[in-house]
Amino acid sequence: MKKSILKMMAEASPEDADKDSSEQQASPLARGRRGSPVISNVGKALNSLSESSITVLDPEKIDASPYNDRFESDSAVAEEIESLAASIKAEGQKIPVLVRPHPKEQGRYQLAYGHRRLAAVRLLAAESETPGEIRVRAYIRPLSDKELLVEQSLENGVRENLTWIEQALWAQQLRAAGFSGVAIEPVLGVSKTPLSLMLKVARALPTDIVRAIGRAKGVGRPKWMSLADACAEDGDAAIKRVRALMDNPAFKSADSAHRVDLALKAARGPSANKDEAETRDISGNGRVLGRVIRSRTGTTISIPGREAAFAEWLETRLDALADEFFSTSSGKNKRKQ
Repeated sequence: MKKSILKMMAEASPEDADKDSSEQQASPLARGRRGSPVISNVGKALNSLSESSITVLDPEKIDASPYNDRFESDSAVAEEIESLAASIKAEGQKIPVLVRPHPKEQGRYQLAYGHRRLAAVRLLAAESETPGEIRVRAYIRPLSDKELLVEQSLENGVRENLTWIEQALWAQQLRAAGFSGVAIEPVLGVSKTPLSLMLKVARALPTDIVRAIGRAKGVGRPKWMSLADACAEDGDAAIKRVRALMDNPAFKSADSAHRVDLALKAARGPSANKDEAETRDISGNGRVLGRVIRSRTGTTISIPGREAAFAEWLETRLDALADEFFSTSSGKNKRKQ
């Protein structure tokens, strides 16, 4: 019988990290999170908890997991929680959350997984006229920190929408908790080299900067690697420039994918950005007709083929525009040179 992810992570030793991963790459677990063994393990884990083990708890007595695998600041996340709350209100909470007794506070609990379900139930409580009657269905299990990480990772294993940087920070937390690379690889669905690059980026970028940028959906490894390299190249100075940017209203109002670009530009510094091209669209009648691209080496006007009529119109007027330029004060100075 194949070993489950739970058992693999619990038993994997640090020495395993240096083993040849060729056998792993042949394993269905190492080929990605879409593999059925991971989903099968979730089903087995849920089936092993009988219906009688489900209890109901006051959602306000449940604290977050001490390990964060998600960035919850994005507006899209709030919309997902609202949608989930509407579903729970209409159909009930079908899947319980998993908690452990709080290790330090009597009568409280810590979440292992199901944080969006918990957030949705809390939202329902906030909107209810009798919030004290709202309860969350939960499994309660005594878990060590390492076991809690295993359970949280198991749920991550079947979620397809973790962004690249969320995976990188989660890998870092698992590594810090003592899990070997061999144990982490099948959970994230990556092989040795991609995992190594994730850990490199996670080590190079301060967590406050990454979380200020956000999930950056659609932004993959290359851009995050560029940001990590830029911060490593200029050290504390680059980090200082990026942190100063975090208070900029333009940064705060931008979507997280654009924030990566802004952070990269700040990390590289003014001198490195001199060679970057600046672009602006040529717009008219409610549509974009072309683009002007300016760099240190020159200026280019680009017009797509579908706007051939505009390109022809502009071309016939270039000489007249040049004469008009030389009739201005700036043009007269150029003529004298």
